[in-house]
Amino acid sequence: MGRVFVVELEGRAYECKFCKTHLALADDLVSRAFHCRRGKAYLFNNAVNITVGAQEERMMISGMHTVADIFCCCCGQIVGWKYEMAHDKTQKYKEGKFVLERGRIIDGVDSEFYIDTRANMSDAEDA
Repeated sequence: MGRVFVVELEGRAYECKFCKTHLALADDLVSRAFHCRRGKAYLFNNAVNITVGAQEERMMISGMHTVADIFCCCCGQIVGWKYEMAHDKTQKYKEGKFVLERGRIIDGVDSEFYIDTRANMSDAEDA
């Protein structure tokens, strides 16, 4: 196998939860309103340090799409999918974009996924 070259992103980046490899810039975030089987997901214009799996037809909430799973190039964990083709005209904006599953990424600069464990805060309070 060849050598893996990793792209280090400048600015606020989302990283692989498992190995901390940069995956996408916060500036490329299109929407936080996506969902996957395991919970929430984010739509990005671009993603780096990934490998793209085989294309397949998948029925999703918004209709039939041709998608390919995407994997972290360093640790091999599945991190989301890429929209290759949308069959519905209203969904064409997704083509070529990437979905990263929230449970598989972390915000590398100012973590919104950070859980504050200080004893003086209740679950109902916002940090």
